[in-house]
Amino acid sequence: MSERLVPPARASLSSGVHVAPVKIRFSHCDPAGIVYYARWFDMLNGVLEDFFGAVLALPYDVLIRDRRIGLGYGQAHADYLKPGLMGDVVDFAVLVERIGGASIRLLLPGYRGEEPVIAARLVIVTTDLDAHKAIPVPDDLRTAMHNYQERSR
Repeated sequence: MSERLVPPARASLSSGVHVAPVKIRFSHCDPAGIVYYARWFDMLNGVLEDFFGAVLALPYDVLIRDRRIGLGYGQAHADYLKPGLMGDVVDFAVLVERIGGASIRLLLPGYRGEEPVIAARLVIVTTDLDAHKAIPVPDDLRTAMHNYQERSR
């Protein structure tokens, strides 16, 4: 079993870190009114889709549809620290932990105010969508991620 993810304190995040607010809606919740665990991953992917276009200037849909570069998850892990409740606004931070040969490891903590409610680690593997095999992280994506990583420290 892997160790529990410990997100950084919200106040310790640098001003260069991309933070995306997501409102918890009725459709995100189970009958108990708590975010259904699989819906967290849908929210996380939405945060990343927006991050790619807004922050990296590499629209997610263009990478996938036009350039045929897959951005699937080789690993996905989440620790649910507090329940997410309908009406909450969870601020997700995007932190680059490592840029590898064919993968990028991200930490995405989510905060309700200063309180962490979720910590997720996603490993994006870049693939050729036609050949269905891993490929090196494209140079423009590598550069954009590296630049973001530097300014978000």
